[in-house]
Amino acid sequence: MSNRTFGLRRDHRMSDEQRRETTTDAGNPATSDEFSLTVGPGGPIALHDHYVVQKMQHFNRERVPERVVHAKGGGAHGFFEVTEDLTQYTKADFLQPGKRTDTFLRFSTVAGEQGFADTVRDPRGFAMKFYTDEGNFDMVGNNTPVFFVRDPSKFQDFIHSQKRLPDTGMHSHDMQWDFWTLSPESAHQVTILMSDRGIPASWRHQHGFSSHTYSWVNANGERFWVKYHFKTEQGIENLPEADADRIAGEDPDYHRRDLVDAIDSGNHPSWRLEVQIMPFEEAADYRFNPFDLTKVWPKSDYPPITVGRLTLNRNPENFFAEVEQAAFKPANLVPGTGLSPDKMLMARIFSYHDTHLHRVGVNADQLPINAPKAEVNSYNKDGAMTYRHAGDQPVYAPNSHGGPEAGGAEHGADLGWGVEAGELARYAYRKHAEDDDFVQPRTLYREVMDEGNREALVNGIVGHASTPEMTDPMKERVVAYWASVDEDLGAKVAAGLGTANGQGLNGSGPASPEATELLAERANRA
Repeated sequence: MSNRTFGLRRDHRMSDEQRRETTTDAGNPATSDEFSLTVGPGGPIALHDHYVVQKMQHFNRERVPERVVHAKGGGAHGFFEVTEDLTQYTKADFLQPGKRTDTFLRFSTVAGEQGFADTVRDPRGFAMKFYTDEGNFDMVGNNTPVFFVRDPSKFQDFIHSQKRLPDTGMHSHDMQWDFWTLSPESAHQVTILMSDRGIPASWRHQHGFSSHTYSWVNANGERFWVKYHFKTEQGIENLPEADADRIAGEDPDYHRRDLVDAIDSGNHPSWRLEVQIMPFEEAADYRFNPFDLTKVWPKSDYPPITVGRLTLNRNPENFFAEVEQAAFKPANLVPGTGLSPDKMLMARIFSYHDTHLHRVGVNADQLPINAPKAEVNSYNKDGAMTYRHAGDQPVYAPNSHGGPEAGGAEHGADLGWGVEAGELARYAYRKHAEDDDFVQPRTLYREVMDEGNREALVNGIVGHASTPEMTDPMKERVVAYWASVDEDLGAKVAAGLGTANGQGLNGSGPASPEATELLAERANRA
């Protein structure tokens, strides 16, 4: 358990003589912390007892809306230091050799709300803010290199399927598998989720990934596609499901507590940043779509290159101010970095900023946890809770009165790419030669996992798909889904679930004809 006492370290305690006097939020001395103003000792409270009234009013409003996704989490401050020379790939200042940049990293679960147990089977968020000399650079990632869907039109539906039923307010594994089995592109991520890595032992013992493809440009204007991988230097450690379930009941904040205690004790966790780099021109005819968020780039094609080291060395002083009000936005880019044609990434450019406008406020970027270390010269002004303003400066552009002026494309992060001319329509990703939703999870199962990993995967699937609300037809679809990944895997899942034999989507493995027909139709549409 944590050695904290009401969140305070021992050296912060004060004697009675050192205690500061309570004030109102306006700095006025408060008469009492304990007793309301009443008419006589048993009489009614006076409305003009503004101190008590304002305490209640502030209490009623002291929580901003929780995040719809990634609600439960924790975080810490640290620094990122570049140890290698990658100037041939990017001109980004914070990625130059020897550069050290302050960072803030927030970990989270994805589906659960505030108060959810840390040790549930769920992906973990891995969101980072780099306070660079050229403004903030944010990266919103997970502890997995892929995601469940590739098109933002399905993201909201996916999240709803992981939340709670509208009538009972309860979670439903049947609802989850309904979405997954009707979305073949989810198979890669669900394979990881149902494996040992679906329940990390701690936030310190997991990798972090950008998942999305980004872009870099060097000082000569040469462009590259890039994926970021943060590899834990503590080593990968996972929890057996039985231990995770036990801990969930004993200490729902297990991962949050572990991070606080590790940093307090001087055991500062670290990650090695590696990147995969693809020459810009190779994306067009690569063997599968390199911007598909449900796929990884094989290391044999693009070997990881070490960049530097991320270390966490300081806990937040105030959890709400620094963790809950942290606003991560992939739109925060710096010169030398850019986006890609990843549809999910492009949607997140809008979505993340918009949710912080709603959740925290229009001036969320002025809060200390979000404010850049670089100078801000913006024509955005006013709004609720603004406290940074430009003073005697023009509030419009262009102007002839000395206001700030944009530096041109060479100073920004608007890296572009060619776009095919075509009719405005709703397209799937343009198919490449080896685009198939089941190839990479099949490789993961057959070639990456050892026998123990494969057994754990089967147990994870069977355990998750065996809850009381799971109907027999849904179990048949689960079997067909996994038979499409691998015939042997499908057979083991069928045996574990006690379902009948049939054919999978790829014409092999156990599944009912009805499930096969339904899922094959969905696969063809995808």
